[in-house]
Amino acid sequence: MARFLVVARNPGFAGAALMALAVAAVSGCQSSAPAIPMDDDDIAGVVTGPGGPEAGVWVIAETRELPTRHIKIVVTGDDGRYLVPDLPPATYDVWVRGYGLVDSDKVQAEPGAMLDLTAVPAPDARAAAEYYPSQHWFSLLRVPAPDTFPGTGADGNGISPAIESQGAWISGVVNTDGCTGCHQLGNKATREIPAAFADFESHVEAWDRRIKSGQAGINMDRRLDQVGRQPALAMYGDWTDRIAAGEYPETPPPRPRGVERNVVVSLWDWAEPEAYMHDLISADKRNPSVNANGPVYGAAENSADYMPALDPGKHEASKIALEVRDPNTPTTASTPPLMSSPYWGGAVIWDSQSNAHSFAMDGRARVWIAARVRPPETPAFCQEGSDHPSAKAFPIARSNRQVQMWDPEAGKITTVNTCFGTHHLNLAEDDKLWFCGSGPVVAWFDTRVFDETGDEELAQGWTVQVLDTNGNGRRDDYVEPGEPEDPAKDTRIERGLYGVAPSPADGSIWGSTRGMPGGLVRVVPGDDPTHTALTEFFEVPWNEPDVPEQGYSPRGMDVDSDGVVWTVLSSGHLASFDRDRCAGPLNGPEATGRHCPEGWTLYPFPGPNFQGSSESASSESAYYNFTDRFNLLGVGENVPLATGNQSESVLALVDGEFLTFRVPYPLGSFYAKGLDGRIDDPDAGWKGRAIWTTSGSRAPFHAEGGTENVAPVFKFQVRPDPLAH
Repeated sequence: MARFLVVARNPGFAGAALMALAVAAVSGCQSSAPAIPMDDDDIAGVVTGPGGPEAGVWVIAETRELPTRHIKIVVTGDDGRYLVPDLPPATYDVWVRGYGLVDSDKVQAEPGAMLDLTAVPAPDARAAAEYYPSQHWFSLLRVPAPDTFPGTGADGNGISPAIESQGAWISGVVNTDGCTGCHQLGNKATREIPAAFADFESHVEAWDRRIKSGQAGINMDRRLDQVGRQPALAMYGDWTDRIAAGEYPETPPPRPRGVERNVVVSLWDWAEPEAYMHDLISADKRNPSVNANGPVYGAAENSADYMPALDPGKHEASKIALEVRDPNTPTTASTPPLMSSPYWGGAVIWDSQSNAHSFAMDGRARVWIAARVRPPETPAFCQEGSDHPSAKAFPIARSNRQVQMWDPEAGKITTVNTCFGTHHLNLAEDDKLWFCGSGPVVAWFDTRVFDETGDEELAQGWTVQVLDTNGNGRRDDYVEPGEPEDPAKDTRIERGLYGVAPSPADGSIWGSTRGMPGGLVRVVPGDDPTHTALTEFFEVPWNEPDVPEQGYSPRGMDVDSDGVVWTVLSSGHLASFDRDRCAGPLNGPEATGRHCPEGWTLYPFPGPNFQGSSESASSESAYYNFTDRFNLLGVGENVPLATGNQSESVLALVDGEFLTFRVPYPLGSFYAKGLDGRIDDPDAGWKGRAIWTTSGSRAPFHAEGGTENVAPVFKFQVRPDPLAH
């Protein structure tokens, strides 16, 4: 039943004037606030501050009375009015958070309440900055000047000679190939030195100890040794030293405006504080109506041997046990903490054999999971001497993850032993799964063949990457990587794929490849992919004197309905590549990577850049991206979305401009490694569709709430206006 809110009662601020206004409104007198249509499951009202209505601030409603904690966040409109829609019955803490403010007092309310709120101005700019996104704090980092590179090694400036430019340093030490590839930097937990390390004489020494903490310590420690330990420690030590001395980001971020004020963000807890999620799946990417109103699933990479599931309709979280075939499958518990953690001490908090990573969902709502089922050595049919066609062409002796499949109708897990390693995966229109993480090969698994025969060996295959450098349009004998060119032969390359996605436009398979500068790989399988697949490689423009837009190091990638490829770059860009714009030949001896700079368009991410940086566009760190082909978010079809992990937001590129849909609470909780979307009801407008993701930080305990914090599930919806209900 719809009602109209004329004026709201606030239990924390009731007074004679407010009551008089309420009486006047009930009596039919004109209200100072326009009416707000609302339902019995909404909470609505007006947010005001000392200067009047507060526009573009967040209203947060949180409850712990449901089976799992539930949070819903909206933004006030131009006149300070807000409406939190569709709340399940419970008592909620409701409060205001926004730029230029500190949190208002939490007021308890139930759905159906008419609740005005009073915004509290920050006492000073330093207090206001505590609520800024991590990106603003991380942009205070001073990166080494361009003339520092290339590194001159231990006897010179301490930077590895392999780091040839400032861009390579940002990519490998700072951004997604470095620290922010695993967790957020700039949140309160990282911009301050933990109290446990307060006795060190300098922040450099404290950082040297900090990176050794916990089970990930060995990786962080090795990374700094690879790139140049002391310069990296000095950079991070200087950053936190200046913040401890009082430095803060003085330029505030803009408040949400325009369409950004129409967002509704819903959060649920799942899993446990020690577990971190790499990914989430909600639907079949090819048909997002699959699994409508069903559970969403997560991958507790490295940390747990279960797949968390959330039923958002019932607000219930559960666990699905994953399986391995061989009890000798390695476990992450075999890597103990290098040194104690300031959060967990010496506890081994990660213990996983399956090491689940990413998903694809098929048309039957089955979940295909990149996950281990055995030790690294492959079975005999993968190796030298096998009759398997792909093994005869290119045998594989060792690999990491394989595949598990969850069938919700049967209620069981099926393990699949693949020869190749798996990482990210996506389904093509013919129901073949394509994988990255397979090293020098591009691999597939035919789910139709597997369903018909149950034969995992028959259903899988792989191919090497061969460029048509002799230019005859077909795959021929090839020279190996590093061998002299032969004009009569093709050329094999080894560009390990990080992201992978079939093109809905022509069925080709695209993948991103990291490095400096990295690029995109296109594979055309042909009739017999093991022997007929041809590859094209397109390098990101970098150090190209005649190219104005340059960047480096892709990570995630996706393809839109028109066959345009989108990828996120460590240089602080979202980039598109349109093969149709290539002016020159796409095969032949010159088509080896740098032959189509005109196909690239780079869009700098919003937000501040690092201090001293001339080789990056932004201090944003986007791990992955997703093309919203079906208008699941509500801002248009084919809109590219990116995980704004430093701005703590989903970033949507609409008509060449970024929209920022931020998660303001819990601070530091939004750190996504993938995006997905689903249609629950095609006739329900904005309510029937959404973008889904989860926090993929390896350190969910860095977020607001500390060790009690759980990696949340996030649901993003954009409604027609801030009061739609």
